[in-house]
Amino acid sequence: MTNQDQDFGTRAIHAGVEPDPTTGAIMTPIFQTSTYVQQSPGVHKGFEYSRTHNPTRNVLQDNLASLENGKYCNAFSSGMAATETVIKSLLPGDEVIAANDLYGGSYRLFTKVWANFGIKFSFADFSTPSNIEPLITPKTKLVWLETPTNPLLGIIDIAGIAAICKKHGILLVVDNTFGTPYLQNPLDLGADVVMHSLTKYLAGHSDVVMGALITNNADLAAKFQYLMNSTGNNPGPFDSWLVLRGIKTLHVRMDRHCHNGGIMANFLNEHPLVEKVFYPGLAHHPNHDVAKRQMRGFGGMISFILKGDDYGQAVRVMESFKVFSLGESLGGVESICTHPASMTHASVPKEEREKTGFRDTLIRLSVGIEGIDDLVADVTQALKA
Repeated sequence: MTNQDQDFGTRAIHAGVEPDPTTGAIMTPIFQTSTYVQQSPGVHKGFEYSRTHNPTRNVLQDNLASLENGKYCNAFSSGMAATETVIKSLLPGDEVIAANDLYGGSYRLFTKVWANFGIKFSFADFSTPSNIEPLITPKTKLVWLETPTNPLLGIIDIAGIAAICKKHGILLVVDNTFGTPYLQNPLDLGADVVMHSLTKYLAGHSDVVMGALITNNADLAAKFQYLMNSTGNNPGPFDSWLVLRGIKTLHVRMDRHCHNGGIMANFLNEHPLVEKVFYPGLAHHPNHDVAKRQMRGFGGMISFILKGDDYGQAVRVMESFKVFSLGESLGGVESICTHPASMTHASVPKEEREKTGFRDTLIRLSVGIEGIDDLVADVTQALKA
């Protein structure tokens, strides 16, 4: 069941999912098996070994492809495994252009791991699409971006970047982790591949680590499947089941995340102790109009900087939260506060962070789906600290 004309919520619950033919179970079973019995050598029911294929994973992949308006999906053991698989599809000497406001794990993978294997990475401010053109050479094979960005919540014009990539015959990969397929669909805007850390909003319950790549390109999908099978970056069936379960409430959760995020962003924007708020739903956001055009909501991620730029003061605020938990990751039903400079982006050199306006006093909030009055009260008392 993958009818793209159906409502998103209907597809989130039903796309790719059928009752189990053996028992009629309405929920997809967890096929916790490593191998499958064959009738004769090479004669089987489409499954040989669970690193290669697993029925639970197949259902999840079909579901994700439908939500991103794609034809093919490959699931991986983590978002970083998915990211690495894209880079592994390149060859020594190839060049990649990436946005300079980027998840710290992606930056580390690019500069500390794959740069050692002859792949060149350049970084640019993607807030204006034409900024990437001076970096394009005959060796440029890939452009990588995320929008909204992590942690500055920058908005990048996907269609504008895609037009430039198509003109030069370059693949465009968009990390849609912050946006989710409920709020935006990069393939519809011209991207070639969408990457998700399924760990975050799609699973939504902070209980699983997984990643995925979605595309409409059959050759790319086959290459990703080959690399996944060859290198063993496959997810397990129980993790696949957990993400599939989480997706069934994605649309409901995202509505609440957006609602709470908007109220929290406006509260922080008016608070006398806050110097700057990073949230695409605020009218003063530099690419607010782009966000309105390519997104269906502004999400639940917010970053902010306190007045005075006092690191000790920022630490006291983070230590004082009672409802928000201090930790890494995001996108769960619970609210989480993160200090990117020492946690998620510690691998990015300070001088590189500061070039983008990312200061050590930056605090990032993943606004959950709790009662918004409780969340505002928690931020209020923490700021008083």
